[in-house]
Amino acid sequence: MKVEIIAVGSELLLGQITNTNAAFMSKRLAEIGADIHYHTVVGDNPERLKEAIEIAEKRSNVLIFSGGLGPTKDDMTKETIANHIGVELASNEEALSYIEAFFKRSKRKMTDNNKKQALVFKDSTVLNNRTGMAPGMAIKKDGRHYILLPGPPHEMEPMLVDEVIPYLLKESGKQEVITSQVLKFYGIGEAELEHRIQPILDNQTNPTIAPLATADAVTLRITAKAESIEAAKGLIAPVEEEVRSIVGEYVFGTNDDTLSSRAFELLQKYGYTISAAESLTAGLFMAELGNEPGISAALSGGMIVYNEEVKVKQLGVSEHILSEYGIVSSECAEALALKVQAKFETDIGIGITGAAGPTPHDGEPAGTVWIGIALPNEAPVTHKLLLSGARNANRQRAVKFALYYLIKELTE
Repeated sequence: MKVEIIAVGSELLLGQITNTNAAFMSKRLAEIGADIHYHTVVGDNPERLKEAIEIAEKRSNVLIFSGGLGPTKDDMTKETIANHIGVELASNEEALSYIEAFFKRSKRKMTDNNKKQALVFKDSTVLNNRTGMAPGMAIKKDGRHYILLPGPPHEMEPMLVDEVIPYLLKESGKQEVITSQVLKFYGIGEAELEHRIQPILDNQTNPTIAPLATADAVTLRITAKAESIEAAKGLIAPVEEEVRSIVGEYVFGTNDDTLSSRAFELLQKYGYTISAAESLTAGLFMAELGNEPGISAALSGGMIVYNEEVKVKQLGVSEHILSEYGIVSSECAEALALKVQAKFETDIGIGITGAAGPTPHDGEPAGTVWIGIALPNEAPVTHKLLLSGARNANRQRAVKFALYYLIKELTE
């Protein structure tokens, strides 16, 4: 199956909404062994849609459309495709009854243009829409499958899973599946990661390996194709083991893990509570952890200690430490971690201090960050960062590194 996903809607081209449908389709279709080679976005214009179809027909044998099935004048996807492939549109009685019942239940008047949503290709496979009104449809013509789905994600997603995927599996007679394992890295750049595993990349066939850098992590997707999920996982396992043997110290999680979710998972595993004293990050570390549902079981509280007076008077950091070593120092980060650990009576204390930029601070260049971690029954540890981004980028990266170092301490 060579699939092209064609999203129809001028609002996508104008940036008014994001095309999340294509990402969802690609992920789910890849799981059944479909090859998604192209994504296309086209506006609500019959001529341009026809051009997009003609291009797609030259390179794909499964064309999946989303959007343009509604009741208004600019919803012209099925009419354009029907004219192009030479099929008639006919009203589907089941769909029409469903639409009429919807308006009756909601005590709204049904206008004539809503009947348009019940039109489907004659002799097509009707794809039921249980969360909206417009049904989808699938038809095979001249060796190609044309599949039409509504645009709203809450309608499209269940239809793809419950209707389209079974249809494609039946039509293709194909049982091959694709599955992936994603490794998440921090503390190493994409270029260095690729350099260190280059021999593995050079020899890849099945599984395939694809590095990718994001704002939060560097990822490595290991993808295998086999006759079953279990067989595909069996192909992935030795490759993952080899990757981990080379760069495993930078791996913090897999698949949907984030730094904050992985940190929370480990805090829960050991039953630890945590608090933080934040200088340059001004609460960003606690806010990042606070994104995790149920974090109140681990995150007790903390303090923003942005200036020297608050560090001393409110948190109790020794004036001697600040005058002798400075605010941007290992000693200050350690003191912040120990003092907040004691003040909030938590198992772990985090201290973050540094010079965010754009100018030096306390004699240290912009981008210098110190992270202190006080663990239960262990000596505190500190980590130094030399960041080179803009001010707020440095603050965000300091938070990510603090989570990363916390994860490493809890897994070693």
